[in-house]
Amino acid sequence: MGWNIALEQYATAQRAAGRAKGTIRLHRHYLTGLAEVVTAPWRATAVELLEFMGREEWQPETRKSARSSVRGFYRWGHGMGYVEHDPSDRLPSVTVPASVARPTPEHLVKVLAARSDRLGFMAMLAAYCGLRAGEIARLHSSWLVGDSLVIPGKGGKERAVPVVHRGLLVRLRKVEGWAFPNGQGSHLSPGHVSRLLSEAMPEDWTAHTLRHRCASTAYAGTRDMFAVQELLGHSRPETTRRYVRLPDDAVRAAVAAASA
Repeated sequence: MGWNIALEQYATAQRAAGRAKGTIRLHRHYLTGLAEVVTAPWRATAVELLEFMGREEWQPETRKSARSSVRGFYRWGHGMGYVEHDPSDRLPSVTVPASVARPTPEHLVKVLAARSDRLGFMAMLAAYCGLRAGEIARLHSSWLVGDSLVIPGKGGKERAVPVVHRGLLVRLRKVEGWAFPNGQGSHLSPGHVSRLLSEAMPEDWTAHTLRHRCASTAYAGTRDMFAVQELLGHSRPETTRRYVRLPDDAVRAAVAAASA
């Protein structure tokens, strides 16, 4: 069996398991790269996989994502009986250094939110509700239920995000169909949304740092990491922690409480 057939069968298996389209595309991306160095998928050796994973130009996050794609593919192949021994079971785990949250500065958020165009709308969704670029791109009028956004996620999961900002709620209630149509009967791509927001902001502030702003201000106002986790739609609290910059008084308050 060649790579084309193997990748199509694996994609079918992933769809049957309820994997999101974006996840399937990401796995195919890495596996297509592997196909450039491994001639036949079911004759790959552990050494070949290690060489693929050892690319010097990859950042730890990329390497970890690629490892997950390769491991998932060969576990599936082994389970299907296409390969007797899983060559990926010897791949070393990848450690990703803890990142530091970079919330977009408040003055810049206010400037963006004051815009009446679609960029202002996008920025408000990221900064005030914590939406991802992909969620902003797919935003549909059917998501607004009362004063909350009910956002469909991976595996059929949903999360409800209350919309408290009055200006944002007014904008949402005016949406009919896709909030950001692409002119071809669908919506903008996540990459397009990310690019538009990045180009609208100075330096290296991005749609992702707007989400960091939402997480950091939400935590500062509640001191509830689990509530912030629910708001952002994370499955693990350690992921949420990377989005939150602790308030300046947080450690002092903790020491004061311990010293009482």
